[in-house]
Amino acid sequence: MDDITGRQDIDASFKPRPSDLDHEFKIAPLAWHLGNLKDAARRRLPRGIFDFIEGGSYDEDTLRANTADLSALRLRQRVLASAPSRNQHTTILGQRASMPVALAPIGLTGVIYPRGEIHAAKAAQAFGVPYSLSTLSTCSIEEVAAAVPAPFFFQFYMFKDRAVNAALLQRAEQAGCSALMVTVDTAVHPRRNRDLDNGMTVPLKIRPRNIMRILMRPRWLAGWLRHRPTLANLAMFVPGGTDLGTVSLWAERNYKGAVGVADLEWVRRNWPRKLVVKGILDSEDARLAIKLGADAIVVSNHGGRQLDGANTTARAFPAIGDAVGDDAELLFDSGVRSGLDVLKVLGLGAKGCLLGRPFVYGLAAYGEAGVTAALRLVAQDLDQGMALTGVDDVNNLPPGLVIEPTRA
Repeated sequence: MDDITGRQDIDASFKPRPSDLDHEFKIAPLAWHLGNLKDAARRRLPRGIFDFIEGGSYDEDTLRANTADLSALRLRQRVLASAPSRNQHTTILGQRASMPVALAPIGLTGVIYPRGEIHAAKAAQAFGVPYSLSTLSTCSIEEVAAAVPAPFFFQFYMFKDRAVNAALLQRAEQAGCSALMVTVDTAVHPRRNRDLDNGMTVPLKIRPRNIMRILMRPRWLAGWLRHRPTLANLAMFVPGGTDLGTVSLWAERNYKGAVGVADLEWVRRNWPRKLVVKGILDSEDARLAIKLGADAIVVSNHGGRQLDGANTTARAFPAIGDAVGDDAELLFDSGVRSGLDVLKVLGLGAKGCLLGRPFVYGLAAYGEAGVTAALRLVAQDLDQGMALTGVDDVNNLPPGLVIEPTRA
Protein backbone atom coordinates (compact mmCIF):
# COMPACT_ATOMS: atom_id res chain seq x y z
CA MET A 1 0.00 0.00 0.00
CA ASP A 2 1.00 3.66 -0.19
CA ASP A 3 1.59 5.57 3.03
CA ILE A 4 1.11 9.27 3.73
CA THR A 5 4.44 10.03 2.11
CA GLY A 6 3.14 9.00 -1.30
CA ARG A 7 5.98 6.53 -1.66
CA GLN A 8 5.78 2.78 -1.50
CA ASP A 9 5.10 1.61 2.05
CA ILE A 10 7.83 -0.50 3.53
CA ASP A 11 5.45 -3.47 3.92
CA ALA A 12 5.20 -3.74 0.16
CA SER A 13 8.94 -3.92 -0.37
CA PHE A 14 9.91 -5.60 2.88
CA LYS A 15 12.34 -8.43 2.25
CA PRO A 16 13.22 -10.19 5.47
CA ARG A 17 16.54 -11.97 5.65
CA PRO A 18 16.59 -15.79 5.36
CA SER A 19 15.02 -17.38 8.42
CA ASP A 20 17.22 -20.48 8.40
CA LEU A 21 20.04 -18.93 10.43
CA ASP A 22 22.29 -21.98 10.38
CA HIS A 23 25.31 -19.72 11.04
CA GLU A 24 26.93 -20.72 7.76
CA PHE A 25 26.96 -18.76 4.54
CA LYS A 26 25.65 -20.53 1.48
CA ILE A 27 28.66 -19.16 -0.37
CA ALA A 28 32.12 -18.16 0.81
CA PRO A 29 31.64 -15.19 3.13
CA LEU A 30 33.37 -11.83 2.93
CA ALA A 31 34.04 -12.11 6.66
CA TRP A 32 33.67 -14.67 9.42
CA HIS A 33 33.63 -11.94 12.07
CA LEU A 34 33.69 -8.16 12.31
CA GLY A 35 37.48 -8.07 12.69
CA ASN A 36 37.80 -9.38 9.12
CA LEU A 37 35.76 -6.47 7.79
CA LYS A 38 37.71 -3.97 9.87
CA ASP A 39 41.03 -5.33 8.60
CA ALA A 40 39.77 -5.23 5.00
CA ALA A 41 38.66 -1.61 5.45
CA ARG A 42 42.07 -0.71 6.86
CA ARG A 43 43.76 -2.29 3.83
CA ARG A 44 41.61 -0.42 1.32
CA LEU A 45 41.49 3.06 2.85
CA PRO A 46 44.25 5.63 3.18
CA ARG A 47 45.23 5.98 6.81
CA GLY A 48 43.64 9.41 7.19
CA ILE A 49 40.26 8.17 5.96
CA PHE A 50 40.37 5.05 8.14
CA ASP A 51 41.29 7.13 11.20
CA PHE A 52 38.43 9.51 10.38
CA ILE A 53 35.86 6.73 10.81
CA GLU A 54 37.72 4.91 13.58
CA GLY A 55 38.72 7.77 15.84
CA GLY A 56 37.09 9.87 18.52
CA SER A 57 37.69 13.20 20.21
CA TYR A 58 40.71 14.20 22.30
CA ASP A 59 42.25 11.16 24.04
CA GLU A 60 39.35 8.89 22.98
CA ASP A 61 38.48 7.89 26.56
CA THR A 62 34.74 7.89 25.86
CA LEU A 63 35.25 6.04 22.58
CA ARG A 64 36.96 3.19 24.43
CA ALA A 65 34.53 3.30 27.35
CA ASN A 66 31.54 2.88 25.03
CA THR A 67 32.58 -0.63 24.07
CA ALA A 68 34.07 -1.45 27.48
CA ASP A 69 30.85 -0.65 29.35
CA LEU A 70 28.78 -2.71 26.94
CA SER A 71 31.27 -5.56 27.31
CA ALA A 72 30.98 -5.33 31.09
CA LEU A 73 27.27 -6.12 30.95
CA ARG A 74 26.54 -9.83 31.33
CA LEU A 75 23.75 -11.84 29.74
CA ARG A 76 21.74 -14.29 31.82
CA GLN A 77 22.40 -17.69 30.24
CA ARG A 78 19.46 -20.11 30.38
CA VAL A 79 20.18 -23.70 29.35
CA LEU A 80 16.84 -25.25 30.30
CA ALA A 81 14.67 -22.48 28.86
CA SER A 82 14.54 -23.60 25.26
CA ALA A 83 13.89 -21.16 22.42
CA PRO A 84 13.83 -23.46 19.35
CA SER A 85 12.34 -20.77 17.10
CA ARG A 86 13.43 -17.19 17.48
CA ASN A 87 11.91 -14.00 16.11
CA GLN A 88 14.03 -10.91 15.46
CA HIS A 89 11.41 -8.94 13.54
CA THR A 90 10.19 -5.71 15.10
CA THR A 91 9.43 -2.09 14.22
CA ILE A 92 11.69 0.95 14.54
CA LEU A 93 10.07 4.39 14.29
CA GLY A 94 7.09 2.80 12.60
CA GLN A 95 9.11 0.90 10.00
CA ARG A 96 9.26 -2.86 9.99
CA ALA A 97 12.72 -4.24 10.64
CA SER A 98 14.08 -7.76 10.22
CA MET A 99 16.06 -7.19 13.42
CA PRO A 100 16.11 -4.36 15.98
CA VAL A 101 18.84 -2.45 14.15
CA ALA A 102 18.94 0.61 11.89
CA LEU A 103 21.97 1.95 10.05
CA ALA A 104 23.18 5.12 11.75
CA PRO A 105 23.62 8.38 9.82
CA ILE A 106 27.26 8.65 8.77
CA GLY A 107 28.54 11.80 7.10
CA LEU A 108 30.84 11.75 4.07
CA THR A 109 30.09 8.08 3.37
CA GLY A 110 30.92 8.61 -0.29
CA VAL A 111 34.50 9.47 0.69
CA ILE A 112 34.74 6.02 2.26
CA TYR A 113 33.32 4.23 -0.80
CA PRO A 114 32.08 5.76 -4.08
CA ARG A 115 28.39 6.68 -3.74
CA GLY A 116 28.50 4.98 -0.37
CA GLU A 117 25.10 6.20 0.83
CA ILE A 118 23.32 4.46 -2.03
CA HIS A 119 25.26 1.23 -1.47
CA ALA A 120 24.39 1.30 2.24
CA ALA A 121 20.74 2.18 1.65
CA LYS A 122 20.32 -0.65 -0.87
CA ALA A 123 21.93 -3.17 1.47
CA ALA A 124 19.75 -2.02 4.36
CA GLN A 125 16.55 -2.27 2.36
CA ALA A 126 17.41 -5.70 0.95
CA PHE A 127 18.16 -6.94 4.47
CA GLY A 128 15.02 -5.35 5.86
CA VAL A 129 16.43 -2.77 8.26
CA PRO A 130 15.92 1.03 8.21
CA TYR A 131 18.58 3.36 6.82
CA SER A 132 19.42 6.88 8.07
CA LEU A 133 20.84 9.46 5.66
CA SER A 134 23.08 12.22 7.02
CA THR A 135 22.73 15.89 6.11
CA LEU A 136 26.48 15.69 5.35
CA SER A 137 26.07 12.90 2.81
CA THR A 138 27.78 12.83 -0.58
CA CYS A 139 24.64 11.52 -2.30
CA SER A 140 21.66 13.84 -2.05
CA ILE A 141 18.28 13.11 -0.48
CA GLU A 142 16.81 12.92 -3.96
CA GLU A 143 19.45 10.52 -5.28
CA VAL A 144 18.94 8.09 -2.40
CA ALA A 145 15.15 8.33 -2.74
CA ALA A 146 15.46 7.44 -6.43
CA ALA A 147 17.68 4.45 -5.63
CA VAL A 148 15.53 2.79 -2.95
CA PRO A 149 11.71 2.59 -2.99
CA ALA A 150 11.24 2.28 0.77
CA PRO A 151 11.23 5.35 3.05
CA PHE A 152 14.38 6.16 4.99
CA PHE A 153 15.22 8.43 7.92
CA PHE A 154 16.89 11.81 7.44
CA GLN A 155 19.39 13.08 10.00
CA PHE A 156 19.20 16.86 10.26
CA TYR A 157 21.92 19.37 11.16
CA MET A 158 20.70 22.92 11.58
CA PHE A 159 22.30 25.93 9.91
CA LYS A 160 22.21 29.63 10.76
CA ASP A 161 19.91 30.46 7.84
CA ARG A 162 16.33 29.33 8.52
CA ALA A 163 15.69 29.30 4.77
CA VAL A 164 18.35 26.61 4.35
CA ASN A 165 16.81 24.59 7.17
CA ALA A 166 13.32 24.94 5.71
CA ALA A 167 14.56 23.84 2.29
CA LEU A 168 16.21 20.72 3.75
CA LEU A 169 13.04 19.77 5.61
CA GLN A 170 10.93 20.31 2.52
CA ARG A 171 13.24 18.14 0.41
CA ALA A 172 13.20 15.38 3.02
CA GLU A 173 9.41 15.48 3.19
CA GLN A 174 9.04 15.44 -0.59
CA ALA A 175 11.45 12.50 -0.80
CA GLY A 176 9.20 10.54 1.55
CA CYS A 177 11.52 10.38 4.56
CA SER A 178 9.47 8.80 7.34
CA ALA A 179 11.35 10.30 10.29
CA LEU A 180 13.57 13.30 10.95
CA MET A 181 16.51 12.71 13.30
CA VAL A 182 17.73 16.03 14.74
CA THR A 183 21.26 15.80 16.13
CA VAL A 184 21.64 17.99 19.23
CA ASP A 185 25.07 17.05 20.66
CA THR A 186 27.26 19.01 18.23
CA ALA A 187 27.19 22.53 19.64
CA VAL A 188 30.93 22.72 18.91
CA HIS A 189 33.41 20.62 16.96
CA PRO A 190 35.90 19.26 19.49
CA ARG A 191 39.50 18.46 18.70
CA ARG A 192 39.98 15.09 17.09
CA ASN A 193 43.66 14.33 17.39
CA ARG A 194 43.81 11.71 14.68
CA ASP A 195 42.22 14.05 12.15
CA LEU A 196 44.64 16.84 13.04
CA ASP A 197 47.61 14.51 12.68
CA ASN A 198 46.32 13.36 9.28
CA GLY A 199 45.40 16.80 7.97
CA MET A 200 41.69 15.88 7.91
CA THR A 201 40.54 19.40 8.64
CA VAL A 202 38.51 22.15 6.95
CA PRO A 203 40.24 23.17 4.81
CA LEU A 204 42.29 20.04 4.20
CA LYS A 205 45.98 20.26 5.03
CA ILE A 206 47.70 18.06 2.49
CA ARG A 207 51.18 17.00 3.62
CA PRO A 208 53.72 14.87 1.73
CA ARG A 209 53.04 11.84 3.93
CA ASN A 210 49.30 12.17 3.22
CA ILE A 211 49.99 12.08 -0.50
CA MET A 212 52.15 8.98 -0.15
CA ARG A 213 49.49 7.20 1.90
CA ILE A 214 46.87 8.00 -0.72
CA LEU A 215 49.07 6.76 -3.56
CA MET A 216 49.50 3.49 -1.67
CA ARG A 217 45.72 2.92 -1.96
CA PRO A 218 45.14 3.01 -5.75
CA ARG A 219 41.66 1.43 -5.62
CA TRP A 220 40.42 4.09 -3.24
CA LEU A 221 42.12 6.85 -5.25
CA ALA A 222 40.55 5.64 -8.49
CA GLY A 223 37.10 5.75 -6.94
CA TRP A 224 37.70 9.25 -5.63
CA LEU A 225 38.90 10.56 -8.99
CA ARG A 226 36.02 8.89 -10.81
CA HIS A 227 33.24 10.29 -8.60
CA ARG A 228 34.70 13.46 -7.00
CA PRO A 229 32.32 13.45 -3.99
CA THR A 230 30.93 16.60 -2.41
CA LEU A 231 28.31 17.39 0.22
CA ALA A 232 25.45 16.92 -2.20
CA ASN A 233 22.65 18.09 0.10
CA LEU A 234 24.37 21.43 0.64
CA ALA A 235 26.02 22.17 -2.71
CA MET A 236 22.92 23.98 -3.99
CA PHE A 237 23.33 26.60 -1.23
CA VAL A 238 26.98 27.40 -2.04
CA PRO A 239 27.48 30.11 -4.68
CA GLY A 240 30.13 29.16 -7.20
CA GLY A 241 31.27 25.96 -5.56
CA THR A 242 30.38 22.30 -5.82
CA ASP A 243 33.69 20.65 -4.87
CA LEU A 244 34.04 19.06 -1.43
CA GLY A 245 36.51 21.60 -0.08
CA THR A 246 34.39 24.64 -0.97
CA VAL A 247 31.12 23.16 0.25
CA SER A 248 32.72 21.87 3.46
CA LEU A 249 34.09 25.33 4.21
CA TRP A 250 30.62 26.83 3.64
CA ALA A 251 29.09 24.24 5.97
CA GLU A 252 31.70 24.97 8.64
CA ARG A 253 31.02 28.71 8.51
CA ASN A 254 27.23 28.45 8.34
CA TYR A 255 26.66 25.61 10.80
CA LYS A 256 24.38 26.75 13.59
CA GLY A 257 25.98 24.95 16.50
CA ALA A 258 23.88 24.60 19.65
CA VAL A 259 20.27 23.50 19.20
CA GLY A 260 17.95 25.10 21.76
CA VAL A 261 14.33 24.90 22.81
CA ALA A 262 13.20 27.44 20.19
CA ASP A 263 14.97 25.49 17.47
CA LEU A 264 13.24 22.22 18.36
CA GLU A 265 9.90 24.02 18.57
CA TRP A 266 10.49 25.37 15.06
CA VAL A 267 11.41 21.92 13.74
CA ARG A 268 8.32 20.38 15.33
CA ARG A 269 6.09 23.00 13.69
CA ASN A 270 7.69 22.44 10.30
CA TRP A 271 8.06 18.64 10.26
CA PRO A 272 4.78 16.67 10.01
CA ARG A 273 6.10 13.15 10.58
CA LYS A 274 8.05 11.36 13.31
CA LEU A 275 10.57 13.57 15.09
CA VAL A 276 13.64 11.96 16.67
CA VAL A 277 16.12 13.79 18.91
CA LYS A 278 19.59 12.24 18.73
CA GLY A 279 22.41 12.84 21.19
CA ILE A 280 20.69 12.73 24.60
CA LEU A 281 22.63 11.52 27.66
CA ASP A 282 20.71 13.21 30.46
CA SER A 283 17.25 12.45 31.85
CA GLU A 284 16.26 16.12 32.07
CA ASP A 285 17.17 16.65 28.40
CA ALA A 286 15.14 13.54 27.53
CA ARG A 287 12.03 14.78 29.34
CA LEU A 288 12.41 18.24 27.75
CA ALA A 289 12.76 16.77 24.25
CA ILE A 290 9.52 14.82 24.73
CA LYS A 291 7.78 17.93 26.05
CA LEU A 292 8.87 19.73 22.86
CA GLY A 293 7.27 17.05 20.70
CA ALA A 294 9.87 14.34 20.14
CA ASP A 295 8.40 10.96 19.23
CA ALA A 296 11.68 9.15 19.90
CA ILE A 297 15.07 9.72 21.48
CA VAL A 298 18.44 8.32 20.49
CA VAL A 299 20.57 7.96 23.60
CA SER A 300 24.04 8.65 22.23
CA ASN A 301 27.40 10.31 22.82
CA HIS A 302 28.08 10.53 19.07
CA GLY A 303 30.25 7.43 19.09
CA GLY A 304 32.78 9.06 21.40
CA ARG A 305 33.41 11.84 18.88
CA GLN A 306 32.16 14.83 20.90
CA LEU A 307 32.68 15.34 24.65
CA ASP A 308 35.54 13.14 25.78
CA GLY A 309 34.85 12.08 29.34
CA ALA A 310 31.09 12.09 28.80
CA ASN A 311 28.97 9.29 30.14
CA THR A 312 28.66 6.18 27.99
CA THR A 313 25.33 5.25 26.50
CA ALA A 314 25.32 1.95 28.40
CA ARG A 315 25.61 3.80 31.73
CA ALA A 316 23.24 6.64 30.82
CA PHE A 317 20.48 4.52 29.33
CA PRO A 318 18.81 3.01 32.43
CA ALA A 319 18.13 6.39 34.09
CA ILE A 320 16.78 7.83 30.84
CA GLY A 321 14.57 4.78 30.41
CA ASP A 322 13.16 5.28 33.91
CA ALA A 323 12.53 8.98 33.22
CA VAL A 324 10.89 8.49 29.83
CA GLY A 325 8.89 5.32 30.39
CA ASP A 326 6.47 4.75 27.52
CA ASP A 327 6.30 8.42 26.51
CA ALA A 328 8.75 7.99 23.62
CA GLU A 329 10.59 5.30 21.71
CA LEU A 330 14.16 4.91 22.94
CA LEU A 331 17.01 3.89 20.64
CA PHE A 332 20.60 3.14 21.64
CA ASP A 333 23.66 4.47 19.80
CA SER A 334 27.43 4.38 20.42
CA GLY A 335 29.50 1.28 21.03
CA VAL A 336 27.39 -1.46 19.43
CA ARG A 337 29.68 -3.89 17.65
CA SER A 338 27.83 -7.22 17.56
CA GLY A 339 24.51 -8.99 17.82
CA LEU A 340 25.31 -9.80 21.44
CA ASP A 341 25.60 -6.06 22.06
CA VAL A 342 22.20 -5.65 20.40
CA LEU A 343 20.72 -8.22 22.80
CA LYS A 344 22.24 -6.38 25.78
CA VAL A 345 20.83 -3.08 24.52
CA LEU A 346 17.37 -4.61 24.26
CA GLY A 347 17.77 -5.95 27.78
CA LEU A 348 18.43 -2.40 28.99
CA GLY A 349 15.06 -1.39 27.57
CA ALA A 350 15.88 -0.01 24.11
CA LYS A 351 13.49 -0.54 21.22
CA GLY A 352 16.47 -0.97 18.93
CA CYS A 353 19.90 0.42 18.17
CA LEU A 354 21.80 2.35 15.54
CA LEU A 355 24.72 0.52 13.95
CA GLY A 356 27.60 2.75 12.84
CA ARG A 357 31.22 1.65 12.54
CA PRO A 358 30.48 -2.07 11.85
CA PHE A 359 28.54 -1.33 8.68
CA VAL A 360 31.07 1.32 7.64
CA TYR A 361 33.87 -1.27 7.83
CA GLY A 362 31.94 -3.49 5.45
CA LEU A 363 31.10 -0.59 3.16
CA ALA A 364 34.71 0.60 3.00
CA ALA A 365 35.95 -2.85 2.07
CA TYR A 366 33.28 -4.22 -0.26
CA GLY A 367 30.51 -1.68 -0.87
CA GLU A 368 26.95 -2.94 -0.70
CA ALA A 369 28.04 -6.57 -0.27
CA GLY A 370 30.17 -5.57 2.73
CA VAL A 371 27.25 -3.83 4.43
CA THR A 372 25.18 -6.97 3.90
CA ALA A 373 27.99 -9.07 5.41
CA ALA A 374 28.10 -6.83 8.49
CA LEU A 375 24.33 -7.05 8.95
CA ARG A 376 24.35 -10.81 8.58
CA LEU A 377 27.09 -11.16 11.18
CA VAL A 378 25.04 -9.07 13.61
CA ALA A 379 21.91 -11.12 12.90
CA GLN A 380 23.75 -14.39 13.44
CA ASP A 381 25.27 -13.20 16.72
CA LEU A 382 21.87 -12.00 17.89
CA ASP A 383 20.25 -15.32 17.01
CA GLN A 384 22.90 -17.30 18.88
CA GLY A 385 22.60 -15.01 21.88
CA MET A 386 18.83 -15.45 21.91
CA ALA A 387 19.20 -19.23 21.77
CA LEU A 388 21.59 -19.27 24.73
CA THR A 389 19.47 -16.94 26.88
CA GLY A 390 16.11 -18.56 26.16
CA VAL A 391 14.76 -15.54 24.27
CA ASP A 392 12.28 -16.45 21.55
CA ASP A 393 11.15 -12.94 20.59
CA VAL A 394 13.00 -9.60 20.67
CA ASN A 395 9.69 -7.94 21.46
CA ASN A 396 9.12 -10.02 24.60
CA LEU A 397 12.28 -10.27 26.69
CA PRO A 398 12.47 -12.13 29.98
CA PRO A 399 13.19 -10.11 33.14
CA GLY A 400 16.78 -10.04 34.29
CA LEU A 401 18.24 -10.70 30.84
CA VAL A 402 21.09 -8.27 31.48
CA ILE A 403 23.18 -8.55 34.64
CA GLU A 404 24.97 -5.38 35.68
CA PRO A 405 28.62 -5.82 36.75
CA THR A 406 27.91 -4.96 40.39
CA ARG A 407 25.34 -7.74 40.49
CA ALA A 408 27.32 -10.40 38.63
